[in-house]
Amino acid sequence: MDLLSPILDVACCLWDSTAKRSVYIRELPENLNSLRTAMEELKNVYKDVNENVDREEKLLLKKRTHVVDGWIQSVEAMEKEVTDLLAKGDGEIQKKCFGTSCCPKNCRASYKIGKMVLRKMEDLALKKTEGSKFIVVAEPLPSPVVMERPLDKTVGLDSLFNHVCVQLEDEKVGSVGLYGMGVVGKTTLLTRINNEFLKTRDEFDAVIWVTVSRSAIVEKVQQVLLNKLEIPKDKWEGRSEDERKEEIFNVLKTKKFVLLLDDMWEPLDLFAVGIPPLNNGNKSKVVFTTRLSTVCLDMGAKGIEVNSLEWEEAFALFQKYVGEDTINSHPHIPMLAEIVAKECAGLPLALITIGRAMAGTKTPEEWERKIKMLKNYPAKFPGMENHLFSRLAFSYDSLQDEATKSCFLYCSIFPEDCEIHCNELVQLWIGEGFLDESDDLKKARDAGEAIIESLYHACLLEINYPNYNDYTEGLTKCVKMHDVIRDMALWLACQNGNKKQKRFVVVDEGKSVTAQEVEEWKGTQRISLVSLTFEEHIESPSFPDLQTLLLGNRRRLFSLPIGFFSYMPNLAVLDLGNHFELDGLPVEISKLVALQYLNLSSTGIRKIPMELRNLKKLRILILNNMGRLQRIPSQIISGLSSLQLLSIMDCWQATKGDCRGLLKELQGLTFMTELSISLCNSVVLPIQTLLNSQKLQRCLKHLKVEQCSDMNFLHLLFPYLEEVELSSCFKLKDVILLHSEKEAVHFTFPRDKYFNHLYRVTIHYCPNLIRLTCLIYAPNLKLLYISRCNSLEEVIQVEESRVSEIASNLSLFSRLRILSLLSLPKLRSICGQSLLFPSLKLMHMSGCPNLRKLPFDSNFKVSEKLVGIIGEQEWWNQLEWEDQTITHQLTPYFMPSRYGQPLSRNERNRRKIGEVIIQSQQTHDPFFYMMSFYDSLIGMGGF
Repeated sequence: MDLLSPILDVACCLWDSTAKRSVYIRELPENLNSLRTAMEELKNVYKDVNENVDREEKLLLKKRTHVVDGWIQSVEAMEKEVTDLLAKGDGEIQKKCFGTSCCPKNCRASYKIGKMVLRKMEDLALKKTEGSKFIVVAEPLPSPVVMERPLDKTVGLDSLFNHVCVQLEDEKVGSVGLYGMGVVGKTTLLTRINNEFLKTRDEFDAVIWVTVSRSAIVEKVQQVLLNKLEIPKDKWEGRSEDERKEEIFNVLKTKKFVLLLDDMWEPLDLFAVGIPPLNNGNKSKVVFTTRLSTVCLDMGAKGIEVNSLEWEEAFALFQKYVGEDTINSHPHIPMLAEIVAKECAGLPLALITIGRAMAGTKTPEEWERKIKMLKNYPAKFPGMENHLFSRLAFSYDSLQDEATKSCFLYCSIFPEDCEIHCNELVQLWIGEGFLDESDDLKKARDAGEAIIESLYHACLLEINYPNYNDYTEGLTKCVKMHDVIRDMALWLACQNGNKKQKRFVVVDEGKSVTAQEVEEWKGTQRISLVSLTFEEHIESPSFPDLQTLLLGNRRRLFSLPIGFFSYMPNLAVLDLGNHFELDGLPVEISKLVALQYLNLSSTGIRKIPMELRNLKKLRILILNNMGRLQRIPSQIISGLSSLQLLSIMDCWQATKGDCRGLLKELQGLTFMTELSISLCNSVVLPIQTLLNSQKLQRCLKHLKVEQCSDMNFLHLLFPYLEEVELSSCFKLKDVILLHSEKEAVHFTFPRDKYFNHLYRVTIHYCPNLIRLTCLIYAPNLKLLYISRCNSLEEVIQVEESRVSEIASNLSLFSRLRILSLLSLPKLRSICGQSLLFPSLKLMHMSGCPNLRKLPFDSNFKVSEKLVGIIGEQEWWNQLEWEDQTITHQLTPYFMPSRYGQPLSRNERNRRKIGEVIIQSQQTHDPFFYMMSFYDSLIGMGGF
């Protein structure tokens, strides 16, 4: 028994082992079916997981997690393994021992397969459990270095884009500001810059776009940056501005970045946001767009103006949106398309908006009808009000106060493309009462100039200097409105936004109106008529609310109809200027009791009616260039009790001879502040009247004296004098400041400030003039023109007492831009001491054979503004130089007056000067011609 027990134990173990292994073989068919079922269940989980991954990757732009990606790959591999295993299992089941139905032919192989099936079923169950537990299958992608922004193919921006790229490559330039009027293409240009970084994404760690819009709120910009830099919310949500700044700073200080800020309306404190200093070390950049050029200055950025498109580019853009089929649908349409495109004045959004509206317009008649609508009623043209004017109006809405808004809208009443003289514009604003300081004329002028500058910096006005002939660029500073900006302003003014109130009526040149249309103007506040013609007889109009009437340049206006001014009780501004054939004023002008501004310049009026004296509120009276005007009857001027400004230039009949009566009437006016006057023939007594009146001394702004045969000395004691012109004063020897030192006690002005406002001196044909040393007291002098003064030997005689000291203290001629000395045969010196001329643009010397030395020494440096030195070649060759380096510096700028050929730098402008020289020699009035040219250089910021 003891011997059998071990044998039985071994037999039991062998049986158990054999029984377990036989299960793998015996239950193989059943287990294979279970494996198939388990695989199907896992595949269902796999599909759910995969669908979730696809959805988050495609729609939410996320990336699958590494765990999920590994699980998916393992399931796909497992499916292949299961397929192979099932195939092997099915194959073994088919192989039976001969004559049996259950015994496998190869027990060992069936055993191995059966065992693998059970293990695989365990693996499938584990994978199924893992897949069912996935909550997060994908995570957000890391932000790309630069995000591409939608952009159509741009037109006309290539050169400007390249210029910006050059600036961004300059290590010295940290920030660039793109400024310009609304919808001119600034955002399009910034978008192109953004997308350009897609090509060079390895150069920067981050390119970030932020739309700033109206208020540059630090918190708003910080929030965009925190999100785009993927700084966890728990580090900044609910934190203070300074804490958010620190988080942004600590991330950006380690990166080379580009920050693109679109649509900025005010300066943004980059440091307060958290932007690290832009320097050569990090080479990061900031580029922004704005409608205000001052934002570029305030942020210390390199300002680049984005202007309207040039004609070829503008027309190409317009044709693109009109469509080739439409353009080619009729032979006349290309020409009509040019007319429409020119109305857009190169403004991209206008070209696009109107181009789309014209698409499909395939007959000339339709084009002509729409052209008429565009010119006469632009706000009614499809898309203009909603898509264009409303966006441009943001600039208007952002103006600082109601006075600035009123002044801006007022500019729209001038004709299209009109060059508006700034001085005249400010005077009109004063007459309208727009300026709070209007009681003080000087303060009002300063306020008006400030408004012009603000409108210019807001890109709502252009400042330029108009062409008066082929060679010069204008006498004075002017402003101009872009055509589309003007249309927008008229839309705001005429309709007051959504209110259909016609506050402005503007009829441009060449248009005609009917009596019915005039009748509809009754409630109008301002009317501007330029070269207007009436289709029928118009009765005396009734405009009870009319405040402004600008009749423009109607050359055929011979006279105003009787009763014309009878029904305009609130008229404040009346401009009849440039009506050359207008020969009189109706007596009912006295009914304009509210009138504050009256301009009769360049009219043919011969007599001022006595009724004018009833205009007790009149503050500004302009009577320039009225060659037919006779002496103004006494008591007219004295009756204008509110008069502040009188300009009576080049009215030789009115101010000829003894006009002391006029001056005495002016002296009695309480509010008189500014006087511009021309005096002709026997004017010693009138000038003495000016000198004896402290009031008139302070009022005089522009003095012109001509043909005075008995004046030996001209005593100037006019602290606010800006311009003085002397011509044909044959006995005049000197222009002096005072009769004696005692005269200074009557004035609070120090002696060295008496000519502080003087910027232009013109002296022509005064053959006995020997000196002009008084000019040492004119530190702001910009133009000095002296011609045909045969006795003049030295302009400034430094030998005189204290002259050298005063000249040094006041930096003599430091702001002089034009120096012209012509036909001065005895002139041997400009000044006995050396001068620097830091602002000099042009020096014109001709007919000065004894002038052998210019006032330059070794300290002289050529001004960057210098355009040229004009003179005879022989004179230039004989000049004596203290230092030869001076002649080497100046020779490239010398232009022989007989040839006028440009010799070097600034080719176009120097050729212009040469042509002016030739033209002045050929014209019948070289004095006037050259003076126009010099004035153009004074006004221009750069030639």
